[in-house]
Amino acid sequence: MRRDTFLKSLAALAAAGALPLSARAATAVKMMLPANPGGGWDTTGRALGRALQDAGVASSVTYDNKGGAAGAIGLAQFVNSSKGDPNALMVMGSVMVGGIITGKPPVNLSQATPIARLTSEYNVFVLPTSSPFKTMGEVIAQLKKDPGSVKWGGGSRGSTEHIAAAMIAREAGVDPAKINYVAFRGGGEAIAAILGGNVTIGGGGYSEMAEYINTKKMVPVAVTSGQRLKGSSVPTLKEQGINVEIGNWRGVYAAPGISAEQRKGLVDMVAKALKSKSWAESLEKNDWTPAWLAGDEFGAFVDAEFASLRATMVKAGMA
Repeated sequence: MRRDTFLKSLAALAAAGALPLSARAATAVKMMLPANPGGGWDTTGRALGRALQDAGVASSVTYDNKGGAAGAIGLAQFVNSSKGDPNALMVMGSVMVGGIITGKPPVNLSQATPIARLTSEYNVFVLPTSSPFKTMGEVIAQLKKDPGSVKWGGGSRGSTEHIAAAMIAREAGVDPAKINYVAFRGGGEAIAAILGGNVTIGGGGYSEMAEYINTKKMVPVAVTSGQRLKGSSVPTLKEQGINVEIGNWRGVYAAPGISAEQRKGLVDMVAKALKSKSWAESLEKNDWTPAWLAGDEFGAFVDAEFASLRATMVKAGMA
């Protein structure tokens, strides 16, 4: 077959969508990261982007950071500007679900297309090294004396660390409405506030804080898991007599209005990316737990999370 005839045939097959995914690897993916640089969503999205390229299913990945309102600002831009775009993806997670419940934005996740849950991790609460407190018990004792004097720092309103702080207050017999919670637009801002001693106690994903814990720039006092994390000496809240356990999962959504075939193609792309060496390295580096759940099952999981988190937040006086 002449070269020009072959190329025309290849182009026709590609246009018809008949080529296998590996032969259509020239996909230029656009990744919405609905948070400022430095946090969990930013790290997850960029790790996924590298994995998509490493797996050969994306030729390039561009990133758009749009922080604020627990991801609702980025979600709104994604929903309004990406309709029908089969190459657009957005990182999201339990924080966005909580933020939608508390913030009641005009956009909702139901307007976008669920693709897959990627990872799960637990949060850690840390103290600045300059803190007069040394343990979570001491922080809670102060919280009972004067709730407003304990400044909690973390992600947006409705984030897992915000919910955990409210749950801790309730368990300690303190009105959750009285907690002094300072919301930051991204993990990077929260980390800077903790390092600068501008908050009493900070919370965030363990992977976000690990570097600062390991270099003793932050003092870890509790994790939100049911059992101690593998290889970690940080006690759980439950070990310290505080009956609170809450996880933080992250996933990826596609644009509104894509076809069932395009959705399946994206699920397959992400599945291949998660089998790459690059993704395996990211899991290990960030201490992420794989939590694969795709398509309709993932959509049903998110619906269940909305119901569960709303019930928890109502009980904690947050919704």
